[in-house]
Amino acid sequence: MTLDHDKSCPHPCSPWKARLAVGTLAFLVAETATGLAIRFAPFHAANQWGVLIHTVLGLGFLVPVLIYAFRHWKHYRTQAVSDVVLLGYIAVTLLAACLVSGIVVTAQALFATKTSAMWRDAHLLTTVGLFLSGGVHLVLSYLRTRKVGDARSARAGLVQAGGLAVAACLLVGIALAAYKGRQPVNQLPADYRYLYGKDRPFAPSLARTSTGGAIDSQSLAGSESCGTSNCHKEIVEEWRPSAHRYAAMDTVFLAIQEVMAKQNGPESTRYCAGCHDPISLFSGTKNIFVENLTSLTGYQEGISCLVCHAIQKTDVRGNANYTIMQPSEYLWQWDTEGAGRVARDFLIRAYPAEHNRLSKRMFKTPEFCAACHKQFIDQEVNRVGWVQLQNQYDNWAASHWFTKGNSQKTVECRECHMPLARSLDPAAGDSADYNRTAGDGKHRSHRFVAANNFMPGVLKLNGAEEHTKLTEQWLRGEFAIPEIQKKWAEGPIVKISIDAPGSVKPGERTALRVMLASNKVGHDFPTGPLDMIQSWIHLTVRDEQGRTVFESGRRDQDHFIEPGSFLFKAEPVDQYGNLIDRHNLWEMVGVRYRRSLFPGYADFVDYKLDCPSGSPKTMRGDENTSFQFAAPGSKSGRKLQVTARLLYRKIDQFLLNYVEGGKSKRTAPVVEIARAERTIEVQP
Repeated sequence: MTLDHDKSCPHPCSPWKARLAVGTLAFLVAETATGLAIRFAPFHAANQWGVLIHTVLGLGFLVPVLIYAFRHWKHYRTQAVSDVVLLGYIAVTLLAACLVSGIVVTAQALFATKTSAMWRDAHLLTTVGLFLSGGVHLVLSYLRTRKVGDARSARAGLVQAGGLAVAACLLVGIALAAYKGRQPVNQLPADYRYLYGKDRPFAPSLARTSTGGAIDSQSLAGSESCGTSNCHKEIVEEWRPSAHRYAAMDTVFLAIQEVMAKQNGPESTRYCAGCHDPISLFSGTKNIFVENLTSLTGYQEGISCLVCHAIQKTDVRGNANYTIMQPSEYLWQWDTEGAGRVARDFLIRAYPAEHNRLSKRMFKTPEFCAACHKQFIDQEVNRVGWVQLQNQYDNWAASHWFTKGNSQKTVECRECHMPLARSLDPAAGDSADYNRTAGDGKHRSHRFVAANNFMPGVLKLNGAEEHTKLTEQWLRGEFAIPEIQKKWAEGPIVKISIDAPGSVKPGERTALRVMLASNKVGHDFPTGPLDMIQSWIHLTVRDEQGRTVFESGRRDQDHFIEPGSFLFKAEPVDQYGNLIDRHNLWEMVGVRYRRSLFPGYADFVDYKLDCPSGSPKTMRGDENTSFQFAAPGSKSGRKLQVTARLLYRKIDQFLLNYVEGGKSKRTAPVVEIARAERTIEVQP
């Protein structure tokens, strides 16, 4: 550009050497250099300092640059239009647009929850345009200056501007030398044991890192920091009482893990850690002499934000078969208050490319969930051979809920367990979903509501009461999900009904059948570890006076379900045929009994009724799940009221007593999933 003399020069001098002109040119060069580096250079602490220095310079020189541009225009506005003048007008127009877009991006990064990609792109494009048009303008001006014999002054001014620009850029290096950010220690302990070879440091879990080595525990932690600046505040609040969050602090998990470590060595617990405690697994904490076999961050966060969002690849084999990368860290990333937090938030918003590398689209596939929600035992664990354990993914994939290639008919994992929630989150909206838009103002809930209404209360987690309430609504089928209402079923998750005659005569033998139908469950019901989960039928028959003449499925004063009750359950066994009743799955080689409901399927249990006169009596069920009872004789019009309830609890009392070291003072809360009633008239 042509440079003119201005009042900032203390004595008459070449316009090329005027301080305001030299300063403006240095500013534009430094801002262009740092700006292009921010966009095109690899993510690094130097570039983060570049963002901060770029912003400070931009704000600091905003007024002087505007003053110079105005004076420059005023001085040359009367000149005839030429290539130099035209390029000058183009450059100053782009400069104005560049400054405006830069101010908008800065304001968004400071005060909003995210910056607009449109404004960031506008800032980049106007920078490139300014660089090209201003550069050509400057070259043509210099060539004309040579013709009038002022080349030496021009070169001197350019050298001064270049020196100042280099000095401004060197500020990045000085700042980097002062603070490079936290340096992760990606190293397994010196006493770490590689039981399956150094090429499989985390076995028998199938989880692995992208480098094959350790990941510093802090690199996958810090979930609370995601909500400190109102960015993902709502999501963090949902996550706090979720099963993902307490996966490593679950008291039952910790107790069983301790038994496994004592019996098979602490290294064996790596099998569990890929899904329950990955932060500790990848930092090498599942090792000897480590209390609770978990790191502080692993214990507190379980499946943290970054654990899920740093996964690059999954496999439907299960057992935590995924590959995870170590996320790059922003400066002051783990600060939750003060100037460091403000600077970190600004960097993430103004320089979001690295943050946006975290996985987002992978969650749209049920295969992502399959990495952990599918489990097996093989010879490395039980010393015998392969056995399938819980398997929500294959259940779903083989069910009527999945229609390959048709999202309109398919109900996927996230649609049920991550229903849409109204949101102020910067990640709200998604045009990639078939039934959503980019501006729908919703995000997918990170509560992951499912079936554990017990552990949030035991651990006294923030939000536990609300989470437990929602879980019990979910188990009863009262949890509404509007976005899939047209293709999801209505009513309870499992329907129950009673098939019984309208009337019976004393002494007449008749049948009573309780029928169960999986209604809106996307996989087996119940699902998960069926050696510890209990779902059973509580059947009562009462006369008109309310006296119980028969009952099956009741619990005694110690919270045990009476023998002979109908239960959905599994009875795994070890290689000697002993029952696996302490969740000691590492000894499991098979099952001697298993009963659950496949999605869309039905099951039933028969109760045989004799109705003579006399006092009531009961008999236990036989192998065909038949139960017998006698009803009392009746006078004309006497009726029997039959009630069948399907009940559920997350953990059976025997295991709870075991993990709590004796007779437990508590029991898992029981939820009534569904009930049915019938009236039978007893004829004279």
